[in-house]
Amino acid sequence: MKPFRNFRVIFVVVVLLVGGIAELWREHRPSFLRPGLKLYAYVTNASGSLAVVDLVRLNTVARVDVGQHPSGLRAHPTRAEIWGTSAYGGYVWVMDARTSQVSARITVGPLPYAVDFSLDGTKAYTTSSGSDTLLTIDCASRTVLGRAKTGAEPVLARVTPDGKSVLVVNRRGGSLGIHDATTLAELARVSVVAEPEDVAVLPDGSVAFVLSRTEGRISVVDLKRRVLLTNLQLAGRPTQMILKPDGGELYVISPESHGLQAVNAWTHEVGDYVLLGSAPTYGLLSPDSSELFVSDNAADRIAPVDIYNRKVGRPILAGRGPGVLAFDSKERPSLLLVVNQGSGDLAVIRISTDNPGLLTMIPVGDNPQELAIKLFK
Repeated sequence: MKPFRNFRVIFVVVVLLVGGIAELWREHRPSFLRPGLKLYAYVTNASGSLAVVDLVRLNTVARVDVGQHPSGLRAHPTRAEIWGTSAYGGYVWVMDARTSQVSARITVGPLPYAVDFSLDGTKAYTTSSGSDTLLTIDCASRTVLGRAKTGAEPVLARVTPDGKSVLVVNRRGGSLGIHDATTLAELARVSVVAEPEDVAVLPDGSVAFVLSRTEGRISVVDLKRRVLLTNLQLAGRPTQMILKPDGGELYVISPESHGLQAVNAWTHEVGDYVLLGSAPTYGLLSPDSSELFVSDNAADRIAPVDIYNRKVGRPILAGRGPGVLAFDSKERPSLLLVVNQGSGDLAVIRISTDNPGLLTMIPVGDNPQELAIKLFK
């Protein structure tokens, strides 16, 4: 009788376990995910590979070699593809999301770091910082359509909201290049803060904000008149700036100052300061702009910030060294994804409840860096 009794116990445990897993799967499965659709996360790491994570089954389904020093990870806006660069390989790579295989490597020159797309998704823009060149690529044929000279060490190309211009951040040149999106001709070059690395543009395309991670200032550039308006003094050197979709405010995160500053994007005045924690590094604004989730790289947690009231909510635990963040959906997110650089995993946090919390952590490789999300058939 004893073996039979043990069998019954094991059977009950297995049933409960399967039921629990099924219930967990139903709870975290995004409501917008219809049958036939797939929702994947993509994470680059120091080994030159890309981890492909199924966000429904919550496991890593593939690891793809994309080349040395991968960066510029982007999901294509209209095609079932993931794009990125291999800085040391000197090429832009394209991965088919349906097969998780690299379908193209497009040689662009030494040290490309970023990729951006035209509004219709037919063209891609990148830079070769080693040869001071801006390039445009046909996304269908994978061919380079044009090249143009830039300032010294262009590290980023960003398409303006109207799609007519491409802004090039020249790091060593300390300038912002304004190029025609069709011909790539440089229309103007504006001096900005030293060693700039990022740019954010107002929705009407009138003003650009340029960030340097080596200086406690951001530059404000009038894109219509193509002149520098001012350099705004910050409380500390920034790591990221986040612009509200309506263009009303710019949020600047600084580990050095342990918080974030709100900048009035229309009057260019530095306003409220919010203390966040030990080393706030990256942030992600909710689709309705009411809440900002900020990763604290030193405290191993996520700080939710009530944007309207400037209040910090209860911290959410993540893995070691949380970095960049992304939502599972741009409209009604239920999950917050966080790359943990210290523990080498992707934290999956449920935010669609009154009590947000860590759901699981999925291993993705040593020193993961960038994150992209793709929904496709």
